[in-house]
Amino acid sequence: MSRLRVYDWPTTDGRMGGSPHLHTASTEGYVVLVGTGELESLSSRGLETTPLHPGAVVWFTPGTVHRLINGSGDLDILTLMSNGGLPEAGDAVLTFPAEVLADRDRYAAAAALPQTDDQAELERAARARRDLALEGWAELRAHAEADLVDALDGLYSAAAALVAPRIDTWREIWQAGPAAQSAATGQTLELLAAAQTASLYGSGVAQLDPLPGLERWGMCGRLTVWPKV
Repeated sequence: MSRLRVYDWPTTDGRMGGSPHLHTASTEGYVVLVGTGELESLSSRGLETTPLHPGAVVWFTPGTVHRLINGSGDLDILTLMSNGGLPEAGDAVLTFPAEVLADRDRYAAAAALPQTDDQAELERAARARRDLALEGWAELRAHAEADLVDALDGLYSAAAALVAPRIDTWREIWQAGPAAQSAATGQTLELLAAAQTASLYGSGVAQLDPLPGLERWGMCGRLTVWPKV
């Protein structure tokens, strides 16, 4: 879970917003808190635009390319991700031009932000990353309008090749987190079916505060994040 203040940086197409990307393993959801805008997306359903307004809940599954448009200039969203731990481990792939996606080293260099506390330098790097992703997004949209299946095949193959070296680590994260939680729920249901209450004695209230420090420079905006539990 994170709070996302969508970038209000203008783009070459005259719209304000963030970096188009897709998640390879996780579903993402939005709860719009403040402001209005749009979600541009590309999926097996083709190119779509979804309006965003306060109170709207929008979610999309892995493989959906998405770009947030900050129409009102103050778009503020609560973001929820499935498979806790995998998004943080890099399951997102930015829509850089095809020649960058095809080269793991070039992709890594283009996607990384500098290790610095200089906020002006970080903003420049985040904007450059966003603009390169928009360059590839324009190419991808044109390709999808001509041949959706071929466009998605090329993108998905490149994305899978980029994340493949991480899968062993992701599997460990998944087994220790989401899979273990699901298994624990199954065990609870078995106990309750037998009218046993042992699972209820772990009850209690927990609380988290956001991680200290400045907002992070995310793909789509400035992020306030909470520690992983």
